Amino acid sequence: MVTKSPILPTSVVGSYATPSWLITAIQEMDKGNYGQTDIDETFNDAVKVAISDQEQAGIDIISDGEMRRWHFVQSFYKKMTGIQREPDLRKIGVYGYDSPARYKAVSKIEVPEGLGIIEEFDYLKTQTNLPVKMTCPGPLTLTIHVRPGEIYKNRIDMAWELADVINRELKSLVAKGANFIQIDEPSFAIIPGEMDDWIDLYNATVKDVNAKLALHVCFGNLGSRPRGKRQYEWMFPKLLDANAEQLVLEYANREMIEADLWSKYDIPNELGAGVVDIKSFHVETPEDVAERIRILLKHTNPEKMSINPDCGFFQLPRWLAYKKLQALVAGTQLVRSEL
Repeated sequence: MVTKSPILPTSVVGSYATPSWLITAIQEMDKGNYGQTDIDETFNDAVKVAISDQEQAGIDIISDGEMRRWHFVQSFYKKMTGIQREPDLRKIGVYGYDSPARYKAVSKIEVPEGLGIIEEFDYLKTQTNLPVKMTCPGPLTLTIHVRPGEIYKNRIDMAWELADVINRELKSLVAKGANFIQIDEPSFAIIPGEMDDWIDLYNATVKDVNAKLALHVCFGNLGSRPRGKRQYEWMFPKLLDANAEQLVLEYANREMIEADLWSKYDIPNELGAGVVDIKSFHVETPEDVAERIRILLKHTNPEKMSINPDCGFFQLPRWLAYKKLQALVAGTQLVRSEL
């Protein structure tokens, strides 16, 4: 049974904090010490943990925590053909944006067995009675660690290859019953410019996908560090050409700057409001969260706002992520009581 969400519905952006035991298990999987049944059982248990934490905290719209993914997009590369691992740029020192595994296109990129998001949804919908949201990296972001090589003219050209792949996956999700899908494109903000190309690419990716669509644009979150020019206004009004009912943006870690965008540009879209800072170890109080929501409500209608963290919780320890979830829910309830 799916229940109706209240005013100012709460959700996570997508990823949830990785339990420590899952990190250990993944290390054993990489060594070949787990069989397929062991692997399935481990990831199923991790999804249950993510769902349980969200439900116990009082979150209204649930995700699977992206527990079957690793470092946001890295696990998807194992599903692709036509790419080849490149030498690591840097192995010593603080893990940063120049540390993840990188690849190069050596032939036409294909994903013969799909991205695996359909299987994620199949399991998620059996584990909760609450509304759910499925997330998928957009084609620009999915190519973030892949170089075009001599196969593609540039990254945009390469991303178009994956737009079709993602589009098929999203349509299959809808056929399975998914009615709320979020596309994650931090690359919109990380690499400013070429907005016309990016919007065309995004719209092709979601073409004829008959579900509520959200577009998440953030500024990166690797090791709790952002990347890129941390402002949205340069994207407007072009960003409004994106076929997205909801725009999911981060505000908390930017001290609530650009809170007036919705009134300044008379934006018709829903706002997925990032009001918990996932790049900080500071635990917000419910009143902190409530005050951030009130600031944004000066510029948009509460019926057009959802409440979420700035970004995914993947880079935080689980104990801290859970405390921030509790603050998110409690702060939202304070504002609901005032409306």
